[in-house]
Amino acid sequence: MTPVRVVVLDHTAQTGGAELALLRTVAALDPALVDVTVLLFADGPLVDRLRSVGARVQVLTLDPRVAGTDRHSLGRLSALRTVPFVARLARELRALAPDVVHTTSLKADLIGLLAGRLVRRPVVWHVHDRIATDYLPGPVARVIRLLARHAAAEVVVNSRATADTLLPLPRWTLAHPGLAPEQIGPDPIDRVRPPEPVVGIVGRISPTKGQLEFLAAAELLADRFPALRFRVIGDALFAEQEYADRVRSAAARPALSGRVEFTGWVADPGAELDRLTVMVHASPTPEPFGQVVAEAMARGVPVVATAGGGVDEIVRPVGEEPRGELVAAGDVAGLTEAIARALTDPDTAASRARQAWFGVRRDYPVERTAAILTAVWQRHARGSAPAASAAPGPTRWAPRPVSPGPAER
Repeated sequence: MTPVRVVVLDHTAQTGGAELALLRTVAALDPALVDVTVLLFADGPLVDRLRSVGARVQVLTLDPRVAGTDRHSLGRLSALRTVPFVARLARELRALAPDVVHTTSLKADLIGLLAGRLVRRPVVWHVHDRIATDYLPGPVARVIRLLARHAAAEVVVNSRATADTLLPLPRWTLAHPGLAPEQIGPDPIDRVRPPEPVVGIVGRISPTKGQLEFLAAAELLADRFPALRFRVIGDALFAEQEYADRVRSAAARPALSGRVEFTGWVADPGAELDRLTVMVHASPTPEPFGQVVAEAMARGVPVVATAGGGVDEIVRPVGEEPRGELVAAGDVAGLTEAIARALTDPDTAASRARQAWFGVRRDYPVERTAAILTAVWQRHARGSAPAASAAPGPTRWAPRPVSPGPAER
């Protein structure tokens, strides 16, 4: 069988959650079935990391004034600045001659759809964002839903929560961000708990990740647990520096003085997770998926998380016992009590964490993600795309190891 030729488009080369998921998936693709080129609209750390797993990567630089537009300003993308890039991208796609174009960010969705139409190739959207008004401006959300329903050849979503913000769709497929084998720790039954309790939050320091809510809960826990320490794992992007300054100011309050560690950028999030007694996910707005929640469970770490979006699917899967504690978004008191329960009853927390470890190993292997996407691409390469598809089982192709990267989600 001739491999399907796929060009994957992403507007950024930074290592955000969608990009790290892409990296793991590319490493797991079977080269006998898929010939993939990743075309990025900017240079950055993702380029070398993709090449390290054997991917073919090209960079076609988008005007920084367009590339730097955040999701709240997508509706104001300048046609005068974007149209020349679309033409350049179309020329590049003609040269690469893919069977399928696969886009994996909102900007790439919009730009790639135009270029794909010019070269008459099916364009599959991989949506990693909830297309909702708590995340995007209303007019932008409506345009994206319209295009998803009527212009994209198919839509791949990272969670049912993301799908719910787009439905009804004529063609869609669920492909969770997969966990690479090296992200999965040993059986938690043998996990050694840190000698002194440590509660941490992992991810980019950003208003969407909830570090301020985490520290507010930490302040309430400080007197009740004198030996407890707190760790903020990750760093801020330049545009989020003002929020990062507020987070550091919160950590300097008297109750927390000397008890909060900021790790900054870390090379291995897995190693940092292993040092935690409890991992907290505190996002004040619903997450499309919540990769760090699944990653903590894969290391056997007890999880306390704010509800909403894809996180609910990970923590409380239908028909199963909860894999962690869920509290309402923004409920600092509830977050505090959930963390306290995990600290005062470590045996129950550890038992639940072990069940979570079994669950995420079963539900989120990256081999399954690669197999699902391969099946989508093969359908469109043959010119046939049925409606919403079930997830096939894992492929037998062994994924290439992915080296550790920054704790930015």
